[in-house]
Amino acid sequence: MELKKAQKKQVKLRLGMSGASGFGKTYSALLLAYGMVGDWSKIAVIDTENDSASLYANLGDFNSLPLTAPFTPERYIQAIEMCEKAGMEVIIIDSISHEWEGKGGCLELHNELGGQFIHWAKITPRHNAFIQKILQSTCHIITSVRRKQDYDMVKNEKGKTEPVKVGLKEVTREGFEYELTVNFEFINDKHLVKASKDRTGLFMNNPEFVITAETGKSIINWCNDGEKVKEITITDAIEKMNLPKNNMSEVVAVWSKCKECQTHESFIKAKDKQKELLTPKSE
Repeated sequence: MELKKAQKKQVKLRLGMSGASGFGKTYSALLLAYGMVGDWSKIAVIDTENDSASLYANLGDFNSLPLTAPFTPERYIQAIEMCEKAGMEVIIIDSISHEWEGKGGCLELHNELGGQFIHWAKITPRHNAFIQKILQSTCHIITSVRRKQDYDMVKNEKGKTEPVKVGLKEVTREGFEYELTVNFEFINDKHLVKASKDRTGLFMNNPEFVITAETGKSIINWCNDGEKVKEITITDAIEKMNLPKNNMSEVVAVWSKCKECQTHESFIKAKDKQKELLTPKSE
C-alpha cells in the first residue's frame, strides 16, 4: 500500500452510444472511430444487426465481423478476442443489447434454468465476464445499446391503474453506463446526442450536437494525454504471477495486458500454479 500523487495515465476508451433504432448509432460510431485512428483498416465492427454496418462501406475500408445467434456472453468475448488478435485499434460492438435479451442472451439463459432469482448465480458471472472483457481489452471499444419505451403502472385520478410512459430504457443490464468513460444518448433521428456521462470533461453540460470525425479526434487527444502505461513483458508477467500475495483480479489484469502471455507455455503454467495457491483447500 502506497500513498502517492494522482497522475493521469493514457487510457483506452470505453464509450457507449444509446438510442432508439434508426437514430444513427452505427454511422456515428464509425465516424468517431475514424477520427480516433485515421485508418479505416484498424476499425472492426462486431455486427449483431444482420450485417447492417456494411451499409456504410462507402465510408471506408473498415472490417466487419457478423455475429449471429446464440448471443451468449462467451460468443461476444470470442469476437472481441478475434478483433484484438487481428490488430484492430478500435472495436465497435453494435450492439450489446443482444447479449442481454437476444436469442441465447442472458435473459433467455436465465429462463431456461427456471427463471428464479437463485438462477442468476449461474448467469451473472457469465455476464460479468463479458463486461470485464470490454473493460480490459487492449483496444478502444465503442458499444451501442438499443433503447425502448419504458412504462410504469400508476393510478389515475379515478383510482384505476394504467400504464404511463416514463422514458426510454437501455436494453442491457442496469448499471453498464457506470463502467464507461463517456456515454452518448441519441435524442432524435437527426443524430443529435447529449452526454449522460463524461469523465473527459469535453461534453458534459454542452448543447446537443452531431458526432463527427472531429469528435473522435478530441477524444483520442484526451486518451493520449498522460503518462504512457508500461507494456508488460513475458518476464515481468511470469515474475508477477509467481508472487503468492497476488489475488485473482491481479492475475486477470496481467493476463489481459500481455498478449504474448495468453499463449505462452511458461506463463500458463505460472497462472495455473497461482490459481492453485489461491484456491481454498477443501476439508
